[in-house]
Amino acid sequence: MPHNRDMMRMMDKNDSPIDYVQMDGLAVMKMVKHCHEESSGNFEIAQGALLGLVVENRLEITNCFPFPKHDDTIDEEQYQLDMMRRLRRVNVDHFHVGWYQSSDVGNFLSFPFLESQYHYQISIEESVVIIYDTQKSANGFLTLKAYRLTPQAINMYKDSEFTPEALRNLKIGFENLFTEIPIEVRNSPLTNIMLSELTEMVPEEEGNNFLDLGTASVLEGQLRAMMYRVDELNQEAIKFNRFQQQVIRQQQDKHRLLQKRMLENAARQAKDEPPLPDDDINKMFRPIPTPPRLNPMIVAGQINAYGQAITQFCSQSLAKLYVTQALQNAKEERGRAAKFANFPAGDTGRREARQQAGERDDGARQHGGNDGIEEEAKETFEEYT
Repeated sequence: MPHNRDMMRMMDKNDSPIDYVQMDGLAVMKMVKHCHEESSGNFEIAQGALLGLVVENRLEITNCFPFPKHDDTIDEEQYQLDMMRRLRRVNVDHFHVGWYQSSDVGNFLSFPFLESQYHYQISIEESVVIIYDTQKSANGFLTLKAYRLTPQAINMYKDSEFTPEALRNLKIGFENLFTEIPIEVRNSPLTNIMLSELTEMVPEEEGNNFLDLGTASVLEGQLRAMMYRVDELNQEAIKFNRFQQQVIRQQQDKHRLLQKRMLENAARQAKDEPPLPDDDINKMFRPIPTPPRLNPMIVAGQINAYGQAITQFCSQSLAKLYVTQALQNAKEERGRAAKFANFPAGDTGRREARQQAGERDDGARQHGGNDGIEEEAKETFEEYT
């Protein structure tokens, strides 16, 4: 969470919002290192603070540092204050401009995440959150995305109303909780030199898994995670249906008692007696609290993220399968040519050539009558006869 001192540093309301985020290579490398260390160790979410400044219409992120691990003996606010004080001593940008977090398959949406970003944007107007996808980056695709809460999401948290009516009035859903800010990565000459040296240090076999066809385990994990989220969304739907049934039952009971009271009052009026009030009946039926709809909206966003990841993964896997199919067909063609070249002369050679030519002729008819393969098979047969 941002320190109270940062809460005093607010942008003027007349200033234009930031158009894009510019990150230095140093900040990117420190963030990548921290996220991969956490993901390869205890599988915890890596989080840290972003430091920089606002220049005109862009937010420059020049440095970062990780948050301490969850420990009751460490005061997070004091830790951040000490870190920024030490960075200021060595003439490093120490203004707090946001935070970063690691994610798996781009799925970062959660209630603590929304709450943290809300407090950041309330205290620091220009703050952003950087999401780093460890799994995609490990496969060779550097995935960095910057997000900010939309005005609808800010108003939703300010009102603390997560009822269906409030969400409907704000016209908010999981698809418009955040707005994405473009990111540009700027490297200094020294950073480029260091990246070149690091590239030479990577083993050659490190990048050989880009065409790996073992997609079952990855796809199975994503589908299992989606199944858990679908089951959770189903439980939320059951809760809401139960709430609606309780409301309908309560309204029916209340209506029945009001009808009974109306008949009693009609009878009392016929006897010139004062009617009985309806207040006691209204007190009997208190409004049933509406279950909050924020968690179902978050779960729906997680399902959507997993669905997009599965779609992209399957598209890439199909492309790999088409490549391997073409390579396999080329290998089979070379094998047939080598067999024809080694056919012996005489009757045995003619029988083998006739058999091979017939097989290729049948295969061509099954695949739509490929005339080129049929002619090639006949020419090969005539050559050996």
